[in-house]
Amino acid sequence: MEQITIIIPNYNGIKFIKGCLDSLLCQEPGTPKFRILVVDNGSEDGSLELIRREFPQVELIALPSNTGFCHAVNRGIEASDTPYVILLNNDTKAMPSFVRNLYGAIEKKPVAFSVSAKMLMWDRPDLIDDAGDQYCALGWAYARGKGKSVKAYESPAEVFSACGGAVIYRRRILNEIGLFDEAHFAYLEDLDIGYRARLYGYKNYYEPSAEVIHYGSASSGSRYNRWKTTLSSANSVYVIAKNMPLLQQIWNLPFLIPGFLIKFLFFCKKGMGALYLKGLGEGFRKSFCQAGKKRRIPSRQVCLRHYLAVQGQLYANLFRFLKKT
Repeated sequence: MEQITIIIPNYNGIKFIKGCLDSLLCQEPGTPKFRILVVDNGSEDGSLELIRREFPQVELIALPSNTGFCHAVNRGIEASDTPYVILLNNDTKAMPSFVRNLYGAIEKKPVAFSVSAKMLMWDRPDLIDDAGDQYCALGWAYARGKGKSVKAYESPAEVFSACGGAVIYRRRILNEIGLFDEAHFAYLEDLDIGYRARLYGYKNYYEPSAEVIHYGSASSGSRYNRWKTTLSSANSVYVIAKNMPLLQQIWNLPFLIPGFLIKFLFFCKKGMGALYLKGLGEGFRKSFCQAGKKRRIPSRQVCLRHYLAVQGQLYANLFRFLKKT
């Protein structure tokens, strides 16, 4: 019986999807049984046909159009029936021990909602692309270890949230806290669900022995572009409005205001300051519309100690970020 469903959202990923699937079909002996499910978001580059032709053992959900990362992943989760789900970007290659070690790590931690893999840079696999994600009091989410030597990230660690590019989730907790918020469409959705799990008293971890090589920004085209800048800035506001009660928002204002100001100046230097402001405006609209208000985490359902624990992490991660920069 399968223990894991590996869900791969795909959008015009013909350059990478074959390598991704080949790597999963070459996992080492002793790996728990798993099924592979590709959710295609209306690809028009032939990747859908390639999967059907060359990987008949891979299950496929073909959506008629690009409905976003969150919707695609949710359709995959809903179609799964295993105790665990692994989310994997289509622009990755998994090492032979990836599935086995990710599964082993989460099995050892009953309180774990997720375990994030070690993601290595495609062109420099001696450098970290992501070693779990952190979130700080400035309202910034950042990839732990980005661009640093793998040697500095060889130990398991607790992280604020797992990166959705290569992560295992416990299905039971997904059933309890809800699936990905499709209002995100893409970007910061993994931070949001990891944040939500923390408010329910669960934790997120990083496992260095589960490795993937990651190309990065394969769907959006580049690390910084107009679409990504607008959507990410909108979601940065939405995450705060949704997960922080008003009192905590006010408490963090001395950090959040300079945090957003620094980001604005950063994007101004890249000629995208107006787009960043446009995204913030969309984030406020998303947060305070009727649907957005309904998606907020009811503070009465959250234990006070979980809010205090999150606040402590916001301070600690700010210190970590400043110390390394």
